[in-house]
Amino acid sequence: MRRRIVAGNWKMNGSKDLAKELVGYVRSETGSLDNGVEVVIIPPALYVGDVLSQARGDLAVGVQNIAQWESGAYTGEIAPAMAKDAGCRYVLVGHSERRQIFGETDEMVARKVSLAVANDLTAIVCVGESLEEREAGQAEAVVARQVRSGLISVTQHSEWQNIVVAYEPVWAIGTGKTATAEDAQAMHASIRGVLKDMGAPADEVSVLYGGSVKADNASALFAEPDIDGGLIGGASLIAEDFVSICRSLPASA
Repeated sequence: MRRRIVAGNWKMNGSKDLAKELVGYVRSETGSLDNGVEVVIIPPALYVGDVLSQARGDLAVGVQNIAQWESGAYTGEIAPAMAKDAGCRYVLVGHSERRQIFGETDEMVARKVSLAVANDLTAIVCVGESLEEREAGQAEAVVARQVRSGLISVTQHSEWQNIVVAYEPVWAIGTGKTATAEDAQAMHASIRGVLKDMGAPADEVSVLYGGSVKADNASALFAEPDIDGGLIGGASLIAEDFVSICRSLPASA
């Protein structure tokens, strides 16, 4: 059975007060949910400790990025083993903002995925097309390339257990625009097909949708058969909205 996940990516937002108030509220409000959702909080690295103390083991915690090296003279970087040692279980890899603003390539993403898996972190591997690529009819080809190249080092069944794919159409991130549930489902089904072609246990790999997911559109998105949850940006900073999204995931069959 695939994991059902709602992950909140705080990006470069947050504070100690937010960690205390929001995470405590989310923990108390989602602890009794019976829909099988795993709630993940992904704050800036400086607040991982604060979030962990409030999560108390009931919520999973992740980091927004790791280095493409194990250790060494790389000032400002976070080694995968450090993230694990700090108590993180998840790491975002290849978010479109990392690709676009910081120049991360498919090859860099692949190295980070390999190191995440080697250090027993679950990599949430982000893929998605730009508006120009979608309008040119290249959306599926672009996403398929990102999936294949980013996961090229993942070969063993046990390694696939540490992989989650997050489809985030770049044109929908932070814009208020959202792919229709039907369009999102079509891309998720395409991603699952690519995974199957790669020899992955495709029916066991969770595929999340991200891109302006809100409390009022989450239910329609999560009702689709190949959408296993969401990677949430802005709405994850609003406690009531984030909890509502967590509640929107239908109970597993």
